[in-house]
Amino acid sequence: MGEHSGRAAVAAVWRIESARIVGALARYTGDFALAEDLAQEALAEALVTWPREGVPREPAGWLLTVGRRRAIDVFRRRSALDDRYATMARDLGEAVEESWDPERIDDDVLALMFVSCHPLLSPEARVALTLRVVGGLTSDEIARAFLVPTATVQARITRAKKTLGAANVAFEVPPSEERAGRLGSVLSVLYVIFTEGSSPTSGESAIRLDLAGEAQRLARVLARLVPDEPEVHGLLALLELTAARFPARTDPDGEPVLLEDQDRRRWDRSAITRGRAALARAESIGRGFGYYGLQAAIAECHAVAPSVAETKWTRVVALYEALGTLAPSPIVDLNRAVAVSMARGPAAALPLVDALAASDALARSHLLAGVRAELLIRLDRRAEARAALAAAIDLCGNDRERTVLNRKLADLG
Repeated sequence: MGEHSGRAAVAAVWRIESARIVGALARYTGDFALAEDLAQEALAEALVTWPREGVPREPAGWLLTVGRRRAIDVFRRRSALDDRYATMARDLGEAVEESWDPERIDDDVLALMFVSCHPLLSPEARVALTLRVVGGLTSDEIARAFLVPTATVQARITRAKKTLGAANVAFEVPPSEERAGRLGSVLSVLYVIFTEGSSPTSGESAIRLDLAGEAQRLARVLARLVPDEPEVHGLLALLELTAARFPARTDPDGEPVLLEDQDRRRWDRSAITRGRAALARAESIGRGFGYYGLQAAIAECHAVAPSVAETKWTRVVALYEALGTLAPSPIVDLNRAVAVSMARGPAAALPLVDALAASDALARSHLLAGVRAELLIRLDRRAEARAALAAAIDLCGNDRERTVLNRKLADLG
């Protein structure tokens, strides 16, 4: 096997199985930070060994075995200081050849998600740690995704592991009385990852398919691990239905294409089917839609409509009103204003947008100025629209979106 194909095999296995490997090592050692280090050591050994000797018959099992043996070495070095380590090393040695079931999705991955998204950690640390230990991304990949230095990502991960260790956070799925609150943190992290992929806040890309795709993959895993939580299926539905529009959201040059201009024949019908099935599953559990389920229901309205004009805008307005009641947010209010403009006209929506502008809630976001400009254009108030577009351009951090705004400004003369 050539070096390139061997390294590619390592990368493929790691991306698929890393979470289970880290989870299993954390369960065996009782030390989350150590488990992640052991898994990285096993990965490094595979990068050397597989290109030279070939991919083993059970590659994930090979990585886990190497990680366990590294754990034994660590605990034996510590055994002179603490007899407990010696006992753990002996127990690990007896279990080192345990078989690997590729079809098994167990509580290790779920526990790994809960630990990585622990409320003790900052939101930035949760995202970095989840992408590292659950998603299997390298520090370089995470840094590129969020346009920050690799050293910053590494520092966040190191601090997160130290925080978890200092707090003696157990590697386990939380008890039922704690799970609901902790699950919200997991869902929030996946949502943040997908949102940054779907609508990057900065950089040159209109969509980060790698980042959005990783969030989708992790959401699918979570839905299999927690099948009876409606919000898990609601989030998965939202991600699938939103990603379904990705193929039509940019032109061949990578420039954004607005919803009304998209070729709906290019939408991913398989993703729409998966999203609607996940939304139906969320509804069938019988607790009503939550924050993510309501957003998914809105996305479904767009996904099934033949055109912008034929979208059920009255239903979209109602869903945004429900969302605003459940989780008040200026972004929700802004989106509701857009829906009102489509259902009742721009004159009905402009006071809602002006009220948001007066509150300064979105003073640093280009979205509010952009929406206001659209409403003013539809009302033929061109001078005001130009001022609003200029403000949106100044605030926009994404190069592709800024190009679209500049084109609109030029079209106004």
